[in-house]
Amino acid sequence: MNRLLTSVICGLVGINTMLSADPSRPRLVVGIMVDQLRTDYIESLQNLFGEKGFRRLMRDGAFLKNVDFKVGTLDRASGTAMVYTGNFPRETGVASAMVYDPSRQGMVAALEDPASIGNFTTETYSPAALRLSTISDEIAIDGAGMAAVYAIAPDAQQAIIMAGHAGTSACWINDNSGKWASTTYYREMPKPITRRNYSNSIAARIDTMRWKPALPLSSYPGLPAQKRMYDFDHRFSMADRDVYRMYATSPLVNTEVTDVAIDYLKDLSIGGRGDAIDMLNVAYTAAPYKYVKDGDFRLELEDSYVRLDGQISRLFDAIDKYVGLDNAFIYVASTGYYDDAVVDDPKYRIPTGEFSVKRALSLLNSYLSAKYGNGDYVDTYSGNHVYLDRRQIEERKLDLKEVAEAARDFLVRMSGVSDAYTMGDIMSSALPAMESMRLGTDPKTGGDIVLEFNGGWRVNDDTRFPNNVKVMRSSMTLTPVFMMGGGIAPQTVSVPVDATAIAPTVTQVLRIRSPNGVASRPLPLEMKR
Repeated sequence: MNRLLTSVICGLVGINTMLSADPSRPRLVVGIMVDQLRTDYIESLQNLFGEKGFRRLMRDGAFLKNVDFKVGTLDRASGTAMVYTGNFPRETGVASAMVYDPSRQGMVAALEDPASIGNFTTETYSPAALRLSTISDEIAIDGAGMAAVYAIAPDAQQAIIMAGHAGTSACWINDNSGKWASTTYYREMPKPITRRNYSNSIAARIDTMRWKPALPLSSYPGLPAQKRMYDFDHRFSMADRDVYRMYATSPLVNTEVTDVAIDYLKDLSIGGRGDAIDMLNVAYTAAPYKYVKDGDFRLELEDSYVRLDGQISRLFDAIDKYVGLDNAFIYVASTGYYDDAVVDDPKYRIPTGEFSVKRALSLLNSYLSAKYGNGDYVDTYSGNHVYLDRRQIEERKLDLKEVAEAARDFLVRMSGVSDAYTMGDIMSSALPAMESMRLGTDPKTGGDIVLEFNGGWRVNDDTRFPNNVKVMRSSMTLTPVFMMGGGIAPQTVSVPVDATAIAPTVTQVLRIRSPNGVASRPLPLEMKR
């Protein structure tokens, strides 16, 4: 009898909650991150888009054309963390996808957490290293535990950042198996994910997938004649050990992400559970496809945008069907960087050279041994950061600052190195020219010396297998953000906008708390009257 009474009371409470829902609050927030999204491609290709994707965002929402991240060393993880926390990499805990772990004296994923077990993966991740609260966290807190917060992304760390600390689940595509994976940190493994892994896995379909132009080649603007002569035809073979990484940087992965997002909307009642605001986070890619044979990915990139527009349209149609676009607030943001660096054909005689990390570290260690006595003074290298062996330096009772300055002065003389800085240089300098490096470097996980390289040089990290060769290139592009719904009036903002203002602007529109470490005020967007 008591159980029956409790059930009836809970049912009445649920009905009352539904009836008392504030109509001015959206039922669903949809956060969309697009890796390396560029404003100029959206504008130049808009004639190829349909009416329900990017055109709808430009027509019905706020179009911020020039969002300034102020950091020149972003990647997918650090850029996403900036958008979701409203602060810079030096504060978020995610300065890059890989960080240095002093206890293991090596590089690890920024969000690696051995305490959390993987679902459908051996990877162990959690948001524990993310130091600030996120948009997703604040939505979960506003819902007092009733809000559902989901994240879907090709990349594990991006999914976890988007889900935040208080999310319901974060799911990503495992690079080794192609299965959708998650972590036991979150309380839920969504049924659509489990069903998809068993009955419609990527691995079962990957050999049949082909990426060819979606439109006739004559439709794509701004291409030289030689790019209009032959269609590209990219296939994904299980015989290639990088097949899932290749797939995850192609526009085909956007279709998979949209399919999963639609399953969530259809099966999980997102946005339909009362007064609490639910959140669905989705990550797409607009990154250059580096697996082209000739190094020229312009046609593939334009096709990626055309296909991405179609996937955004599909997602919006599903939101409208299951929740109603009038009941949703949507934002679309870029990760804030663009990596189009490839090795140029030698026939063009572009100045270049190769910087061998292994050789540089060996020479540096020999120099420091000659100066301070034989020993292993150099630990590792990652992402332009050189890490000294602090235990060795401490055991020899040497001054770390002095050793780092000696290492800096030695490395800056090497061919291909345009400049070198110690962590002290970066953190203590008040020069405006150093601001980008200051904001993008986390003193807790950064190296002892940070290198800058000449444009066009190849940096070969041959300390690991397989070697990682990175071509140095500075690509300064405009990156956009769109916001639609929540009472925002249609508008275009062309003046530069700080990326750290996105999170507090989103939370202000929702009338909830901003994340706990925001570095900017909300944007004064025009609202509907």
